[in-house]
Amino acid sequence: MNNADRLQTVADRLRDKRRVTVLTGAGVSAASGVPTFRGPDGLWKKQRPETLATADAFRRDPRVVWEWYDWRRQVLSTKVPNRAHEVLAAWSERFPNFTLITQNVDGLHERAGTRNLIRFHGSIWEVLCWDRCANAPGRWWDDTVPFPQIPPSCPHCGGMLRPGVVWFGEPIDPDVIAKSTDALDCDVFFTVGTSAQVFPAAALAHEARHRGAFTVELNLESTPSSNAVDLSVQGPATDLLQTLEELLLGRP
Repeated sequence: MNNADRLQTVADRLRDKRRVTVLTGAGVSAASGVPTFRGPDGLWKKQRPETLATADAFRRDPRVVWEWYDWRRQVLSTKVPNRAHEVLAAWSERFPNFTLITQNVDGLHERAGTRNLIRFHGSIWEVLCWDRCANAPGRWWDDTVPFPQIPPSCPHCGGMLRPGVVWFGEPIDPDVIAKSTDALDCDVFFTVGTSAQVFPAAALAHEARHRGAFTVELNLESTPSSNAVDLSVQGPATDLLQTLEELLLGRP
C-alpha cells in the first residue's frame, strides 16, 4: 500500500467520526523552523538540554538555565504556525469531540487557534514561582521577550520565577494525565511528528488502540510504535496533514 492509499484509508476512517484525538511532537513544528534543542544541532553554549532542563541544574545555576530558556523564547517568538498546525486547528473546530495532546512547549498550536489543547509537558510561555509563594497562582502566561533581568522575579514575592515546563525527572501533572487518559476513548487516534520514545506520552497510542481506537502514525520516519499502530504513514507532517485535509474536503 502506497502513501496515497494509506491516506485515503485514514480519510475514510475519519469521515463521520466524532471523537478524534491527536498527539503531536517536535516534527509538527519542524516546518516552522523550530530547532529541536536536542541532539548535536541542539547544543547551546556547549551544553546539552539534558544538563539544563532539570530542577538540580536550576538550583545550581538559575541564571544559566534562564539564559537558555530566554534565548529559546526569543527564537520561538520569531516563528509562526505552519500548515500542520493550521489543519489541526481546523479539525479542532470541525470534529465535535476533538482533543490535541502536545508534547511541544513552543506555543504554536495555541497561536494557530487550536481548541481543547492539553500541554503534556507544559509551556515555555508559562511561568511559576520557584518558591510556590502563597500569593501567586499555580502558573501563569508571560510572553515577555526578552526578560529585562535574568532570572526573572516573581511579581508576587520577589523570588525567582521558573519556566512552566516539565523538566527531566519531574512527573507529569496528574490533571494532565487524567485529561489525556480520558481522551483515549476515541474513534481515531493520531500520533504526529513524535519519536515515540518519550514516556509516558509514547504509551498513549497503545492504550488508545487497546480501547478500540483506530490508531494512525504520521511521521518523517519509522519509530518504535510504527508496527504497533493500525496504520503508519511516513512523510513531513505538513504534507501528510494537508493531503488528508484535501481528501476530507473532497478536493483533488
